[in-house]
Amino acid sequence: MTSKDFQKTFLEALEEGLSSLGESPKQAILFHLENSFKIKREEIPRNLTEFKKALEKIFGPGTPYLEKLILKKLYDKLNLEWGNLETENLDFLNSVENLKKLLFSSGDA
Repeated sequence: MTSKDFQKTFLEALEEGLSSLGESPKQAILFHLENSFKIKREEIPRNLTEFKKALEKIFGPGTPYLEKLILKKLYDKLNLEWGNLETENLDFLNSVENLKKLLFSSGDA
């Protein structure tokens, strides 16, 4: 898997995670990210810190719920075991970085 493949897969997982809330809320969130926070959809995988900050401003304490939805979809797309990550207090940014390390150190990159 290349970095570009990972970004594409992440965006698919993001879309599916946000779609869990419904199509209209998903579109509203993407619109708000682009217009209020200047984060375009296709730039999210390269700007995860800014994306996380924007989600926290939009959703406040509900942010971890949305982050878990996105991570779950990402794990599914990568055919990785989700395990008990649902019950753990995950850090979204570290989880994505750990996935990148796992994927890119496996010799497939």
